[in-house]
Amino acid sequence: MHNSVRFVQEYPLTMILRNVTRSPMRERILDAADQMLARFGYQKTTADDLAREAGIGRRTVYVHFTCKEEIFLASIDRVVERLIDDLKRTLYSGGSAEERLQRMLTARILFRFDCVHAYHESLDDMFSVLRSQYLERREQHLTREADVFAQVLTEGQRSGHLRAGDPQSMARTLLLATNGLLPYALSGRELGARAEVEQKTQRLVELLLAGLRKQS
Repeated sequence: MHNSVRFVQEYPLTMILRNVTRSPMRERILDAADQMLARFGYQKTTADDLAREAGIGRRTVYVHFTCKEEIFLASIDRVVERLIDDLKRTLYSGGSAEERLQRMLTARILFRFDCVHAYHESLDDMFSVLRSQYLERREQHLTREADVFAQVLTEGQRSGHLRAGDPQSMARTLLLATNGLLPYALSGRELGARAEVEQKTQRLVELLLAGLRKQS
């Protein structure tokens, strides 16, 4: 059985996503994976390349990860972990619920853009191989994001400024509505410059918020 398949079967996905050990060596390997993805793409990168880039032995790589697939999936998970932390900081910052929701929706797009702009040409290369594992993870990622957005929607609803209905369901709807601007949904050419992505995001977010505002 393939190593990546065996790993997913033996360890529940929720355990993989929520109990990521953020050891310095693990982070070093993931940093190397990001560098190699930008330089050579997923399929041309080997475990030896990752070890060399991280300045460690190949055996050390396998102490922390079972296979190359797991390394790159963990790299995606790390982006989401950092995004969730960023969204929570905005959630607990000042401002009205609508203002924070606007910043959070914009941030989820631009955060990912900033994380992957150096290698967005390589995303198709990676996802063509890891598609099935990634799709399962993506649902978990979406649920975790929705949990954060549901909190600010609940606040807006209680204050009488937003009409969110079921906050959890509305949160998922907002995320799905903005997913078309995420880097993995577009080719490098379609993605465009950051300023263009930011402008498109702001227009879409304003449209979504207009539908949520309670009319006085």
